[in-house]
Amino acid sequence: MTTIHDDPEEFAEDQLAGWLALHGDRVRGVHGGAVALPTEGAPPQVAVVVGGGSGHYPAFCGLVGPGFATGAVVGNVFTSPSAAQVYSVAKAADQGRGVVLSFGNYAGDTMNFGLAAERLRAEGVDTRIVVVTDDVASSDEVAQRRGIAGDFSVFKAMGAAAADGADLDTVERLGNAANAATRTIGVAFSGCTMPGATGPLFSVPDGHLGLGLGIHGEPGIRDVPVLPATDLAQLLVERVLAARPDGASTRVAPVLNGLGDTKYEELFLLWGRVLPLLTAAGLEVVEPEVGELVTSLDMGGCSLTLQWLDDDLERLWRADAYTPAYRKLRAPVAALVPATAVQEAEAEATVVPEATDASRRAADAARAAVAAMDELLREQEETLGRIDAVAGDGDHGRGMVKGIGAARRAVEQTGREAGVAFVLGRAGDAWAASAGGTSGVLWGAALEAFGRALGDDRETVAPADVVDAAQAFADSIVQLGRASRGDKTLLDALLPFVDELRAAVEQGAALPEAWQVAARTAVEQAAATADLTPRVGRARPLAEKSKGTPDAGATSMGMVLTRVGEVLAARAPKEGVVA
Repeated sequence: MTTIHDDPEEFAEDQLAGWLALHGDRVRGVHGGAVALPTEGAPPQVAVVVGGGSGHYPAFCGLVGPGFATGAVVGNVFTSPSAAQVYSVAKAADQGRGVVLSFGNYAGDTMNFGLAAERLRAEGVDTRIVVVTDDVASSDEVAQRRGIAGDFSVFKAMGAAAADGADLDTVERLGNAANAATRTIGVAFSGCTMPGATGPLFSVPDGHLGLGLGIHGEPGIRDVPVLPATDLAQLLVERVLAARPDGASTRVAPVLNGLGDTKYEELFLLWGRVLPLLTAAGLEVVEPEVGELVTSLDMGGCSLTLQWLDDDLERLWRADAYTPAYRKLRAPVAALVPATAVQEAEAEATVVPEATDASRRAADAARAAVAAMDELLREQEETLGRIDAVAGDGDHGRGMVKGIGAARRAVEQTGREAGVAFVLGRAGDAWAASAGGTSGVLWGAALEAFGRALGDDRETVAPADVVDAAQAFADSIVQLGRASRGDKTLLDALLPFVDELRAAVEQGAALPEAWQVAARTAVEQAAATADLTPRVGRARPLAEKSKGTPDAGATSMGMVLTRVGEVLAARAPKEGVVA
């Protein structure tokens, strides 16, 4: 809901006044909108004046500045500005080389911008019009389509051309070319609410999304069931690609746009699904934009825009721009070392230490154990999260899955020449980096400690050596976590395991047998934490609530130790080695 306002009827004027006060160092207000301040010493250029109703920020005034729009006309919320407002902004923006007026294809905008153009021409100002028609859902006829997030892409092309010194004919031609090359499809998750209104302009049925929304509060053309991110990406990409322009190239400039209430993190996630689909379709992605660029007040939803690039459009898309809401500066980015070069340098700098055959066999066992742990924790993610949610935030299962997944990828990418210390060191680094939080740090450090205790230079790896490594694993967690047995943490399962493992090995048991006996103890002690009250960690403030529920960390520790024991037992008959 649009909540902050005094008189809802004055919302558009009041928000613009605040925006002008904020950005008075780079724009000036005129009747109906804003105009960019001139750059000292810069030659005159074609004025690109964009606009439409309020409620779409950063469109339209947020795009005023060098390399983008010269001026923006701002109407009432979702309402075309008047012809007088358009005339006022265009007159102020004109630098003597002509004006291009550009806007989305809506009846009110077409009428008022058209009337203003006639008045400007009558006064000798050469004025052209470029209408944006990117919304593929609104009509099968291109000329009848609405302009939505593609406004951004078309405005960017004309602003860059004008900044480059192009004449009026060229700016107009490139604007029309940009529009002809641009396609958008959007979806709505919820409607938007006008200032002062008590309900949204439209609603989406529960469990559905509106396909093909407009940016003035228009609902989608039809409702479809809510989709997982992967399926939503597929829908957006397929719809836009199905409407690709005739003769289009294989280079595209994508815009994944949020409509006001969809969080940036959601858009980033969705982009991670969209990008592989574009690549799989044989497209070269050029400098994508992800964020809020053409919004609709507080509407929940997003849109995908593709502009198919030729050499001219690619140059304009890549060109610098500096506005209150959008900045693209090529020089700082060009000076950065490419990620591939950094990775190659890191790979060259990583020297795998010499390892004995015994250490390499132990490394193979570690790889098998990590893979088995990964499968186990994915199976148990929901259970662990449910246990953790009783007195925590319910993320233990997710965190463990992220950590072990990263560890598995790390060990699988490590060559077979590596020993167990190197392999588990890489696994620990990856776990800590990916999982984050206290649990991630503890598990990452403990895996490193286990590997370091075994080393890469042993000629044999005896059961007693593994016991010492397990002790190092536990000691690392004690030192970092500053917890003790009885605090209702994973140590309540781990420390009894180490004691039992040492006792069994000292009595002559083979390592797989000793490990499995000790793992059963760990599971029993993990279950017994249900009777304990947490004294450290996130569960401590809800100590009483946690009574009767075992600790999630202790539970996962028992599960992991049990699964590792199964791996050791399965490997021993084949290899005849303790590890």
